[in-house]
Amino acid sequence: MQVEGFFEWLGQALGSVIRFIVDGLSGLFQMMSRASSNFVEGLSRALGMDTSIISIATLILGLVLLWSAIRAFMSASFIMGIIWLMLGLWLLSWVVH
Repeated sequence: MQVEGFFEWLGQALGSVIRFIVDGLSGLFQMMSRASSNFVEGLSRALGMDTSIISIATLILGLVLLWSAIRAFMSASFIMGIIWLMLGLWLLSWVVH
């Protein structure tokens, strides 16, 4: 009889600890979700672009192309630098309104 009471108490204690951890992580992930959503909203509003995943991916790809242009110019490869620069600017002109 006492053994059953002990295991019931142990189960309730373990369940309470797990519930506390799950509630804490849920709050943390909700806070991170709101923060990232606000960041994307602010970024898209400042650039005048849509908030879709495709627009964000296109923006990142355009910035990578511009970074490649900078690296090409720094390594004295002016032809490739101009090509990367034109591709990056062309892609970013689609996204930014």
